[in-house]
Amino acid sequence: LFPNKITTEQESMVLVKRLLAVSVSCITYMRGLFPESSYGTRYLDDLCLKILREDKSCLGSLQIVKWIQGCFHALERQYVSFLWSFLSLHETVTELYQFKFKYEKEVPQMDISSIQMNFVNACSEDAKQASRLLIRKLYLLMQNLGPLPNDITLTMKLLYYSDVTPKDYQPPGFKEDGSSGDLLFDGDPVNLRVGSVSTGFHLMKVRVTTEKKRMGTVESDLIQKNGPTEISHQGLDCDEEEEE
Repeated sequence: LFPNKITTEQESMVLVKRLLAVSVSCITYMRGLFPESSYGTRYLDDLCLKILREDKSCLGSLQIVKWIQGCFHALERQYVSFLWSFLSLHETVTELYQFKFKYEKEVPQMDISSIQMNFVNACSEDAKQASRLLIRKLYLLMQNLGPLPNDITLTMKLLYYSDVTPKDYQPPGFKEDGSSGDLLFDGDPVNLRVGSVSTGFHLMKVRVTTEKKRMGTVESDLIQKNGPTEISHQGLDCDEEEEE
Protein backbone atom coordinates (compact mmCIF):
# COMPACT_ATOMS: atom_id res chain seq x y z
CA LEU A 1 0.00 0.00 0.00
CA PHE A 2 2.82 2.42 0.92
CA PRO A 3 6.35 2.56 -0.55
CA ASN A 4 8.95 0.58 1.40
CA LYS A 5 11.61 3.19 0.70
CA ILE A 6 11.25 6.96 0.51
CA THR A 7 14.49 8.36 -0.83
CA THR A 8 13.19 10.67 -3.57
CA GLU A 9 10.57 13.37 -3.88
CA GLN A 10 8.65 11.16 -6.32
CA GLU A 11 8.44 8.29 -3.81
CA SER A 12 7.33 10.75 -1.16
CA MET A 13 4.59 12.07 -3.44
CA VAL A 14 3.33 8.51 -3.97
CA LEU A 15 3.02 8.10 -0.21
CA VAL A 16 1.22 11.43 0.17
CA LYS A 17 -1.25 10.66 -2.61
CA ARG A 18 -2.04 7.23 -1.23
CA LEU A 19 -2.45 8.54 2.30
CA LEU A 20 -4.85 11.19 1.02
CA ALA A 21 -6.85 8.66 -1.01
CA VAL A 22 -6.98 6.18 1.88
CA SER A 23 -8.00 8.90 4.35
CA VAL A 24 -10.86 10.23 2.19
CA SER A 25 -11.99 6.67 1.41
CA CYS A 26 -11.99 5.85 5.14
CA ILE A 27 -14.12 8.90 5.92
CA THR A 28 -16.73 8.16 3.25
CA TYR A 29 -16.88 4.43 4.06
CA MET A 30 -17.06 4.70 7.84
CA ARG A 31 -19.69 7.47 7.60
CA GLY A 32 -21.80 5.29 5.30
CA LEU A 33 -21.95 7.66 2.33
CA PHE A 34 -21.71 5.12 -0.52
CA PRO A 35 -22.61 1.46 -1.11
CA GLU A 36 -20.16 -1.40 -0.69
CA SER A 37 -19.83 -1.70 -4.47
CA SER A 38 -18.05 1.68 -4.56
CA TYR A 39 -15.03 0.31 -2.69
CA GLY A 40 -12.16 -2.06 -3.30
CA THR A 41 -10.27 -3.82 -0.51
CA ARG A 42 -6.64 -3.37 0.55
CA TYR A 43 -4.82 -4.55 3.65
CA LEU A 44 -2.53 -2.61 5.94
CA ASP A 45 -1.03 -5.26 8.22
CA ASP A 46 -4.16 -6.73 9.89
CA LEU A 47 -6.34 -3.71 9.07
CA CYS A 48 -8.81 -4.14 6.20
CA LEU A 49 -9.11 -0.88 4.26
CA LYS A 50 -11.93 0.10 1.92
CA ILE A 51 -10.67 2.25 -0.96
CA LEU A 52 -12.96 4.28 -3.24
CA ARG A 53 -12.99 3.20 -6.86
CA GLU A 54 -14.75 4.36 -10.01
CA ASP A 55 -18.16 2.78 -9.51
CA LYS A 56 -20.28 3.80 -12.51
CA SER A 57 -23.46 2.79 -10.68
CA CYS A 58 -22.82 5.43 -7.99
CA LEU A 59 -22.37 8.97 -9.31
CA GLY A 60 -21.43 10.31 -5.87
CA SER A 61 -18.42 8.03 -5.48
CA LEU A 62 -17.36 8.82 -9.07
CA GLN A 63 -17.35 12.52 -8.17
CA ILE A 64 -15.20 11.99 -5.07
CA VAL A 65 -12.66 10.00 -7.11
CA LYS A 66 -12.50 12.87 -9.62
CA TRP A 67 -11.98 15.37 -6.81
CA ILE A 68 -9.13 13.32 -5.34
CA GLN A 69 -7.49 13.15 -8.78
CA GLY A 70 -7.95 16.91 -9.13
CA CYS A 71 -6.21 17.44 -5.81
CA PHE A 72 -3.33 15.28 -7.06
CA HIS A 73 -3.07 17.62 -10.05
CA ALA A 74 -2.73 20.67 -7.78
CA LEU A 75 -0.35 18.87 -5.41
CA GLU A 76 2.07 17.99 -8.19
CA ARG A 77 2.24 21.67 -9.17
CA GLN A 78 2.65 22.82 -5.55
CA TYR A 79 -0.37 25.13 -5.81
CA VAL A 80 -2.83 23.84 -3.22
CA SER A 81 -2.64 25.00 0.39
CA PHE A 82 -5.80 23.41 1.86
CA LEU A 83 -8.25 20.67 0.99
CA TRP A 84 -11.46 20.94 2.97
CA SER A 85 -13.78 17.95 2.95
CA PHE A 86 -16.90 18.64 4.96
CA LEU A 87 -20.30 17.15 5.64
CA SER A 88 -23.10 19.68 5.95
CA LEU A 89 -26.82 19.92 6.57
CA HIS A 90 -28.81 22.98 5.49
CA GLU A 91 -25.65 25.08 4.94
CA THR A 92 -24.21 24.37 8.39
CA VAL A 93 -21.23 22.05 8.84
CA THR A 94 -21.53 18.84 10.84
CA GLU A 95 -18.03 17.43 10.30
CA LEU A 96 -14.91 18.99 8.78
CA TYR A 97 -11.80 17.13 7.63
CA GLN A 98 -8.89 19.46 6.91
CA PHE A 99 -5.93 18.62 4.70
CA LYS A 100 -3.26 21.30 4.59
CA PHE A 101 -0.26 21.43 2.26
CA LYS A 102 3.04 23.29 2.53
CA TYR A 103 6.00 23.62 0.19
CA GLU A 104 9.46 24.78 1.21
CA LYS A 105 12.55 25.40 -0.96
CA GLU A 106 10.97 23.62 -3.92
CA VAL A 107 10.36 20.56 -1.74
CA PRO A 108 6.60 20.12 -1.10
CA GLN A 109 5.25 19.38 2.37
CA MET A 110 1.79 17.87 2.63
CA ASP A 111 -0.04 18.71 5.77
CA ILE A 112 -3.47 17.09 6.47
CA SER A 113 -3.93 19.81 9.06
CA SER A 114 -3.96 18.20 12.49
CA ILE A 115 -3.96 19.35 16.07
CA GLN A 116 -1.73 16.52 17.18
CA MET A 117 1.87 17.35 16.29
CA ASN A 118 3.41 13.88 16.16
CA PHE A 119 6.30 14.83 13.90
CA VAL A 120 8.40 11.91 12.71
CA ASN A 121 11.98 12.27 11.55
CA ALA A 122 12.79 11.76 7.87
CA CYS A 123 13.20 7.98 7.81
CA SER A 124 11.46 5.55 5.48
CA GLU A 125 10.51 3.10 8.22
CA ASP A 126 9.38 5.87 10.57
CA ALA A 127 7.23 7.39 7.81
CA LYS A 128 5.66 4.02 7.04
CA GLN A 129 4.99 3.34 10.72
CA ALA A 130 3.52 6.82 11.18
CA SER A 131 1.29 6.19 8.14
CA ARG A 132 -0.03 3.01 9.73
CA LEU A 133 -0.69 4.84 13.00
CA LEU A 134 -2.48 7.72 11.26
CA ILE A 135 -4.83 5.39 9.36
CA ARG A 136 -5.56 3.32 12.47
CA LYS A 137 -6.38 6.43 14.50
CA LEU A 138 -8.63 7.70 11.73
CA TYR A 139 -10.53 4.41 11.64
CA LEU A 140 -10.81 4.44 15.44
CA LEU A 141 -12.19 7.97 15.37
CA MET A 142 -14.71 7.14 12.64
CA GLN A 143 -15.96 4.14 14.64
CA ASN A 144 -16.74 6.38 17.61
CA LEU A 145 -18.70 9.11 15.84
CA GLY A 146 -22.49 9.03 16.04
CA PRO A 147 -24.72 8.56 12.97
CA LEU A 148 -25.29 11.31 10.42
CA PRO A 149 -28.62 12.66 9.13
CA ASN A 150 -29.94 10.97 5.99
CA ASP A 151 -29.84 14.11 3.83
CA ILE A 152 -26.20 15.00 4.51
CA THR A 153 -24.14 16.66 1.76
CA LEU A 154 -20.41 16.19 1.14
CA THR A 155 -18.41 19.08 -0.30
CA MET A 156 -14.74 19.54 -1.15
CA LYS A 157 -12.92 22.84 -1.48
CA LEU A 158 -9.35 23.57 -2.52
CA LEU A 159 -7.54 26.71 -1.39
CA TYR A 160 -4.38 27.86 -3.16
CA TYR A 161 -1.20 29.83 -2.58
CA SER A 162 -2.00 32.99 -4.52
CA ASP A 163 1.66 33.99 -5.04
CA VAL A 164 2.43 30.92 -7.19
CA THR A 165 -0.93 29.74 -8.53
CA PRO A 166 -2.13 31.16 -11.87
CA LYS A 167 -5.30 33.20 -11.41
CA ASP A 168 -7.25 31.08 -13.88
CA TYR A 169 -6.04 27.72 -12.54
CA GLN A 170 -8.60 25.10 -11.60
CA PRO A 171 -7.72 21.40 -11.45
CA PRO A 172 -9.98 18.80 -13.12
CA GLY A 173 -13.31 18.44 -11.31
CA PHE A 174 -13.20 21.83 -9.56
CA LYS A 175 -14.62 25.28 -10.32
CA GLU A 176 -14.18 28.69 -8.74
CA ASP A 177 -16.10 29.29 -5.52
CA GLY A 178 -17.39 32.79 -4.86
CA SER A 179 -18.10 32.34 -1.14
CA SER A 180 -16.02 33.83 1.68
CA GLY A 181 -14.40 30.51 2.55
CA ASP A 182 -15.65 30.51 6.15
CA LEU A 183 -17.50 27.45 7.47
CA LEU A 184 -20.21 27.71 10.13
CA PHE A 185 -20.97 24.91 12.58
CA ASP A 186 -24.39 24.22 14.04
CA GLY A 187 -23.97 23.23 17.67
CA ASP A 188 -20.84 22.84 19.80
CA PRO A 189 -17.86 21.82 17.62
CA VAL A 190 -14.89 19.91 19.01
CA ASN A 191 -11.45 19.71 17.39
CA LEU A 192 -9.93 16.23 17.15
CA ARG A 193 -6.28 15.45 16.51
CA VAL A 194 -5.35 12.38 14.52
CA GLY A 195 -1.60 12.35 13.71
CA SER A 196 1.15 13.34 11.32
CA VAL A 197 3.66 11.86 8.90
CA SER A 198 7.00 13.29 7.76
CA THR A 199 9.02 11.85 4.89
CA GLY A 200 11.70 14.50 4.62
CA PHE A 201 10.01 15.76 1.46
CA HIS A 202 6.43 16.06 2.71
CA LEU A 203 4.71 16.65 6.01
CA MET A 204 1.12 15.50 6.46
CA LYS A 205 -1.11 16.23 9.45
CA VAL A 206 -4.78 15.45 10.10
CA ARG A 207 -7.38 17.56 11.86
CA VAL A 208 -11.07 16.76 12.28
CA THR A 209 -13.78 19.04 13.66
CA THR A 210 -17.19 17.61 14.54
CA GLU A 211 -20.24 18.38 16.64
CA LYS A 212 -19.79 17.41 20.28
CA LYS A 213 -23.10 15.51 20.35
CA ARG A 214 -21.80 13.07 17.70
CA MET A 215 -18.75 12.05 19.70
CA GLY A 216 -18.75 8.67 21.38
CA THR A 217 -15.97 7.32 23.55
CA VAL A 218 -13.21 9.20 21.78
CA GLU A 219 -9.84 9.13 23.52
CA SER A 220 -9.28 12.29 25.55
CA ASP A 221 -5.85 12.92 23.96
CA LEU A 222 -7.57 13.37 20.60
CA ILE A 223 -9.60 16.31 21.82
CA GLN A 224 -8.78 20.00 21.85
CA LYS A 225 -11.38 21.80 23.92
CA ASN A 226 -13.13 25.07 23.14
CA GLY A 227 -13.31 24.56 19.38
CA PRO A 228 -14.32 27.50 17.19
CA THR A 229 -17.86 27.96 15.91
CA GLU A 230 -16.45 29.52 12.74
CA ILE A 231 -13.43 28.31 10.82
CA SER A 232 -11.59 30.49 8.35
CA HIS A 233 -8.65 29.42 6.20
CA GLN A 234 -6.85 32.61 7.15
CA GLY A 235 -7.01 31.65 10.81
CA LEU A 236 -5.85 28.09 10.22
CA ASP A 237 -2.80 29.03 8.22
CA CYS A 238 -0.85 30.51 11.09
CA ASP A 239 2.25 29.56 13.05
CA GLU A 240 0.66 30.11 16.45
CA GLU A 241 -1.79 27.27 16.00
CA GLU A 242 0.89 24.87 14.84
CA GLU A 243 3.06 25.72 17.82
CA GLU A 244 0.14 24.88 20.11
